[in-house]
Amino acid sequence: MSEVFGARRSLLRARCAATGCAAALVSRPANVRYLAGGAPPGAVLLIGPGEDLLLCPSKPTGDPADGRPDEQLRLTVLPSSAGDPAVAAAELTRTADVESLAVEEHHLTVARHRALGSVAPRLRLADLGLAVEQQRMVKDEDEIACLRIAAEIADQALGELLESILVGRTERHLALELERRLVDHGADGPAFATSVATGINAGRGGHRPTDRRVEEGDFLSVCLGANYRGYCCEIGRTFVIGTTPADWQIELYDLVFAAQRAGREALAPGAECRDVDHAARQILDAAGHGEGLAALTGHGVGLEIDEDPQLGPAAMGKLDACVPVTVEPGVHLPGRGGVRIDDTLVVRQVADGGPELLTITTKELLAL
Repeated sequence: MSEVFGARRSLLRARCAATGCAAALVSRPANVRYLAGGAPPGAVLLIGPGEDLLLCPSKPTGDPADGRPDEQLRLTVLPSSAGDPAVAAAELTRTADVESLAVEEHHLTVARHRALGSVAPRLRLADLGLAVEQQRMVKDEDEIACLRIAAEIADQALGELLESILVGRTERHLALELERRLVDHGADGPAFATSVATGINAGRGGHRPTDRRVEEGDFLSVCLGANYRGYCCEIGRTFVIGTTPADWQIELYDLVFAAQRAGREALAPGAECRDVDHAARQILDAAGHGEGLAALTGHGVGLEIDEDPQLGPAAMGKLDACVPVTVEPGVHLPGRGGVRIDDTLVVRQVADGGPELLTITTKELLAL
């Protein structure tokens, strides 16, 4: 993998050189990990003009959750007296006679930005912008393989839960059990806080589990994700507990399923991001549910659970091949409950079979 990380850094170095910057300071943890292979807590990456350097405030622990730094990358553990690694990096550029340094202004605090300028007053600080995030959007096949394994783990954890007795258990208990099962099956941990919503809570986006107990006849909506070697996926499903679904539950489920399918089918290289959102949203809007819909139908995933591209009504840009995204429409009816269906997919060319579905747990409306 050393050559992969080296190639990523070389590409960023070339982009910086094209804007007149001889060096770049990367401080956002996900970006550090993408370029360096690992991101020990507090580490920053200094790229160019000579060798690339990973500066760490303490010795890496080897925790798999932090990744493993590229062996071809020079790693420096700073003494406790050195203070902020970003400031230490700025001092190094001063001694290397660098005139300009690109920094991630969207990640640096104002105080940290001022500190960089104070230690190297003649150094011109330029904004690196979202250059690394844009570079991260299109995944290579090794990254997609990690996402595929993360999806398999999430599917396994969810499948096992569905085989257990659910009535009488609390949302909070079920969420904790799902997160334990993720780790049992090989995840580094959950990709985000697991959401379990039952009864009147079902279908709420980002619902935080409560002590409400599962009751017969409830809708039960679950959203979970696995983190595997730093890569995150998510899956969301809705079920009915213990009885034949009511007519209104079947009708609402079929509606959300149709919207989710339309969003999935709209995924293709060259498709406008907002058109994917529109494909799903127009179905729910036409049925009278437009006002309460989430701002986004989906988003990119990777080293972060929520990254570009964003699939929303005002989203700009087009999809590329090998970009993993979620498609996750939902409807919540206040006082009754609702439905959410969420998949992680990879955008693929039609010649390659179209969108690759990573999360494969059935989307049939099951009565558990």
